Amino acid sequence: MFPCHGADVNQTQSLFADAEDENLDRAQPLAARMRPQNLQEFVGQNHVLGEGKLLRRMIDAGRLGSIILSGPPGTGKTTLAHLLAIETGSELRTLSAVSSGVKDVREVLAWATDIIASGGTRPLLFIDEIHRFSKSQQDALLPDVEAGIVSLIGATTSNPYFAVNGALLSRSQLFQLESLKPEDIRCLLQRALTDHERGLGQYNPRVDESAIEYLSSASEGDARRALSALEVAVLSCQNDSTGVTREIAIETLGSRMGGYDASGDDHYDLASALIKSMRGSDVDASLYWLARMLEGGEDIRFLCRRLVILASEDIGNADPMALGIAVAGMQACEFVGLPECQLTLSQTVAYLALAPKSNAATMAIGQARRDVRENEIVPVPKHLRDSHYSGASNLGHGEGYQYSHNADDGIAAQDYLGVDRTYYQPVDRGFESELRQRIERIRNRLNDR
Repeated sequence: MFPCHGADVNQTQSLFADAEDENLDRAQPLAARMRPQNLQEFVGQNHVLGEGKLLRRMIDAGRLGSIILSGPPGTGKTTLAHLLAIETGSELRTLSAVSSGVKDVREVLAWATDIIASGGTRPLLFIDEIHRFSKSQQDALLPDVEAGIVSLIGATTSNPYFAVNGALLSRSQLFQLESLKPEDIRCLLQRALTDHERGLGQYNPRVDESAIEYLSSASEGDARRALSALEVAVLSCQNDSTGVTREIAIETLGSRMGGYDASGDDHYDLASALIKSMRGSDVDASLYWLARMLEGGEDIRFLCRRLVILASEDIGNADPMALGIAVAGMQACEFVGLPECQLTLSQTVAYLALAPKSNAATMAIGQARRDVRENEIVPVPKHLRDSHYSGASNLGHGEGYQYSHNADDGIAAQDYLGVDRTYYQPVDRGFESELRQRIERIRNRLNDR
């Protein structure tokens, strides 16, 4: 008979398992290896995790409930979900809305029900990119979330009020994570450079302070992007005596607008910033937001439409040339295309930003339409009705109408509405200051009838 070596076999299997785990850890990118292992290592987001803040109080109380974490990429949503499980001593299951369906959701909810039924702690279900779940998939979560079977942690880079089911949102606490500050990114980079176990310390890297400064500021608050660029820079410069310079950091980080989403929140937020800057007459801010959108690949037709709208909505008759310039700019952009049409857009944006502002025309049509909707309809006075058909005279249509060009001043003093209404109120800016004086004379003349 052969001797039993069960203990040796178990030890060998354990060694193999440890080696496999070590290899898997080594294969992970730097950003994954440097993921914080406790809340003390977590950088940034003090507005939700600071002492006395709601999320911190929920963690300390051990009663998370369900939460939605929203914010730009690289702000720590996934990391925070794992740390919440550690801090509360809860089991965590993770689903990706990209690859999971209703069946996967129901399986996890069944698992959570078994844990609760056996007297266990309420588990956590982390759903990454929850905005990609369909309405039916999100609806499948509602009963168990409401019953407290599972604490849902949803992560989204989109506006949760647009992307998450309203019923699910109302049952969850919403926490908005912000892009990390340059000093936060710097802290993470320095930690990665000196950490010998998980980071890059084993390579004794030489990294210029200017390179750290660039990666900290140019990564746009995305820790994952900054760490990934640092890893590539360090590993590619191991045999270079000069180490990682600012120029290498710039090359490694690549395009700064790689994360721009021309159909998501970036699109709407930058468009809003552009319009509000032009409305506020800040030409430099307007050109910066225009540049951000151009660098991000924004649709030129969308930009042109917004400029044409602004020319009427916010400038109006304070500068009647504005609309013509906006329309001409739109036509030129269509004819020329990129990259040259950026010159036309710059010219148009600069003109509109510096033009005198008035929303008198915007307010006038809004008030007039509201009057039509909410008040009694005003009939067309008989003398203004169409008289160019047989029988119109028998109805009295057109009777008493005064032809304006027969008046010396070109104004026929007659009633054009039938009721006393005032909608258009020119401002005392730009060309509308002249219109303001003119409208006072005209209204006085019309009242002379």
